[in-house]
This record gives sequence, structure tokens and C-alpha cells, in this order.
Amino acid sequence: MTQTANHTPATETLPEELIRSIESWERPVIIAHVPPDADALGAMFAVARGFGSTGATASVALPEASLSQRLAFLHEWAEPRIAGVEEFAQADGFVVVDTAKKPRCNLPGGLPEEWNAGRRIVNIDHHASNTRFGDINWVVGDASSSCELVFHLLEVWARPVDELSASLLYAGIHTDTAGFSLPNTSGSALAAAAQLVERGARVTELGERLCRSQRLSEFRLLRIIYANTRLTPDERIAYSTADYREITDAGCAAADIDDQVSIPRSLLGTRLALLLTEGVRGKTRINFRGDAGVSVLALAKSFGGGGHDAAAGAILEGPIPEVLAQVLPQAERYLDDLG
Repeated sequence: MTQTANHTPATETLPEELIRSIESWERPVIIAHVPPDADALGAMFAVARGFGSTGATASVALPEASLSQRLAFLHEWAEPRIAGVEEFAQADGFVVVDTAKKPRCNLPGGLPEEWNAGRRIVNIDHHASNTRFGDINWVVGDASSSCELVFHLLEVWARPVDELSASLLYAGIHTDTAGFSLPNTSGSALAAAAQLVERGARVTELGERLCRSQRLSEFRLLRIIYANTRLTPDERIAYSTADYREITDAGCAAADIDDQVSIPRSLLGTRLALLLTEGVRGKTRINFRGDAGVSVLALAKSFGGGGHDAAAGAILEGPIPEVLAQVLPQAERYLDDLG
């Protein structure tokens, strides 16, 4: 355990029983949210590698088609064992990372409704809206990312963080802070990132892969988001849309919807940005982003969603025009109430 890891606010809240519990597991399954972003993937793969260094056989829940084109390289790097129904049946415990609600777990098909069947769930997350659904919960709402927490977990657990694990964890911190540019870029996040660089994190390659390696399909999708971006009359809210046909015609899928909300968010002077996408026909996913000190968490919760103060989301039944007609007026009232 390093001196830095021992004295972070995050590790001071790490439940002692968490380490005691996972140390005895021989066939754990590691789970993240759907669709998994870089923070979810990095945390999930790094936890699995931590178990692997103990001799345990860890597997990760990553159903087919849930991995985006942009982040497929993280899977290629980690080469994890994928959990199917058999691995879930044989598991002696589950670690769920970066997932605010149990129904958001990214699970393979064919599992029973009570898939943990009395076995313990360790819940590690940085979402302020986390419902504490685990038997053991380590939720740090002001942490930059779940990868930051997992780095400290591996340090306290005395598991090695080699070049590959450092790269996976750095990817999560980098993306969840938008390249260390968002308010969640704390001193502890920067310190963790610095230590990961010292451990060999592939900073240059990650920058190229995450920021400068768009496939043509992803580029087509960005053109759609730009073309569909609109402002409300008072210019406080910027929003954009992409329906099922537009997403699939671009050569993309639901898993490829991630940080495109940054496009409407980039407009000068807006306080709230929305991205409405229909990655699954008949279901509209809403990404909320707040700027100028605007918290969007309460707004997302009003639609059954959750997340962070400045970044949250929700999923509603119905096509985009119907959902937009419901969400936009409520978002305007929300800003009015904030003053």
C-alpha cells in the first residue's frame, strides 16, 4: 500500500469488510452498467485482473453488442474471460462497478431474475444517485470516476497495478473528467492519474484511441448530432437528437452513444445540454449536462434517471418527438426555478 493511497479521502471510507469478503472468492464475476463507457470497462477489467493476480478465476459480464466501436480496444488489451450463464451459476460473489442501480447491470441473457441468488454483491461506484443495492457498498459521490476508486482498492488490497491495469484505469479517469477539464477533476483524481502514469499507463496511445481515432461510422453520427442541434429561444438550453434510423444508417448502434452530448454542450452561453437518442427502437435515452454551476441530477431523477450533479441520464419509453415534448418544457421550468 502506498502512502498516497493510504491517506486519500476515498480509502478512508473503504469498508474493511470489502477486502475481507473478496479475498475468499475464487470464481467472482465483475459487472458494470449498460452501455459500458471507458470508466465502466476500465474499472471492470482492472478488478478482474486484480483477482487474477490472486489465482482466482474472474470473469466479466460483457454481453455481445454492448461494446462500442470506439472502446473495443480496451477489451482487446485486457483479454478478459467473458461471463455467461454458467459463470454466473458458479460464481461465489459479484463485484458491480460504476452502476447506480441494480437494474442497470449489463447482464447476459438467460439469467434468472434473482441472478445473485443470495451470494454477496460488492457495489463500487462514484454516482451520487447510487441506491446502495449491494451487500457491501463503497460509494464515493465526489470521486472523479470508478477507476479512481478501483486504483485505490487495488492499492489497499495489495494487488499489483502493472502497465496494462494502469492504462485501463487511466482511460476511465481521463474520459470521466473529459480530459481533466470538468469540475470532478479533483486533486485526488490528478494524483491517481499521475501515479498511473508512473506505473506505465499508455498516455499517448490512449489519447490517440480515445480522442483521435474515429471510424467513419462514428464520424457520420457526429455529423447527424451537429446537424440536429437546436437552441431554445432564450438560448439557455442546447439539445440534439438522433433517432433509430439515423443511428443505424450511420453504421452505429446503441453502444456507440456516449459523449456526443458534448456537441450541444459546447455552445457558448448555454446552461443545460440535452442529447436524446433512440439506440433501441421505441426507447429514448436522454443525456443531461449542466454548465455554469447547474446541477442536472434532480432533473434526471424526475424522469426516473440518475447520475452526477453535472452529468446525468434517463431512459423513457417512446419516440424522440414525444419524449422531447415532455422533457424540454420541464427542463425550462427547472432552470426557471434555479433562478
